[in-house]
Amino acid sequence: MNSPRTSPPGEDRGALLLRRRTFMMTTAAGAGLATASSAAAADSAPAADEPYQGTQPTQLTVNGTRHALKLQPRTSLLDLLREQLGLTGAKKGCDHGQCGACTVHVDGRRVASCLTLAVKTDGCAVTTIEGIESPDGTLHPMQQAFIHHDALQCGYCTPGQVMAAIACVREGHATSDAQIREYMSGNLCRCGAYAGILEAIREAAPVMRRLEGQRHA
Repeated sequence: MNSPRTSPPGEDRGALLLRRRTFMMTTAAGAGLATASSAAAADSAPAADEPYQGTQPTQLTVNGTRHALKLQPRTSLLDLLREQLGLTGAKKGCDHGQCGACTVHVDGRRVASCLTLAVKTDGCAVTTIEGIESPDGTLHPMQQAFIHHDALQCGYCTPGQVMAAIACVREGHATSDAQIREYMSGNLCRCGAYAGILEAIREAAPVMRRLEGQRHA
C-alpha cells in the first residue's frame, strides 16, 4: 500500500504565505475601489443639509408691485407671501386648504394659498388683504361692512373671510342669503361670527357692484 504523499514543511509555509499575500492584496484593492465609488457618489449626491437644490425663476405681481424671484418648486404661495414678502395678512390655519384663512386672489380668482405652488403663479397678479384698500387709504367696502356689522371676534380668519366675500360678490354668488352661505362655506370662523359675516356681505354687495360698475364704465 502506498503511503499518502506529504509536502515538505517549507513548501506548506510558502504556499500559505502566498495565499495570505494574495488574499490581502485582493481585499485591499476591493476596499480601495469601494472607497473611490463612495466618494464619487458623495460628490454627485446633494448635500444632506440641502435636500431641495435648485430654484426656478418666477415673476409675479403682488398688490401692484412686481417681484422677480428665484423660488424652490416646493414653496407655497402662502409661505412666499408671509416669509419672503412680509405680507402676513393671509393666515396659516390648517395648511390643508380646509379652513380658508389663507384665501387670496390670483388673477381675480380666490385660491387657498397654502395649496398653491408659488411657481405656478409665474406671470400672475396676486392680491392679498393688504392690497384691497384704495390708494388714499380708504377701506374697501367689504372691510367697512365687516366693521359695521361686527363680523369678527378674534380676527384670525377675517382676512380670508374678507377676500372670499369679495370674490363671492364678483362671482355673482351673493344674490341671496342661501347662496352666500353656500359660496362662503369654505371659510371657517371658529368664533361663530357667521351672522355678522352674512350681514356684511349683504350690505357690501350693492356698494361693490356700483363702484366697480363705475370703474369699468
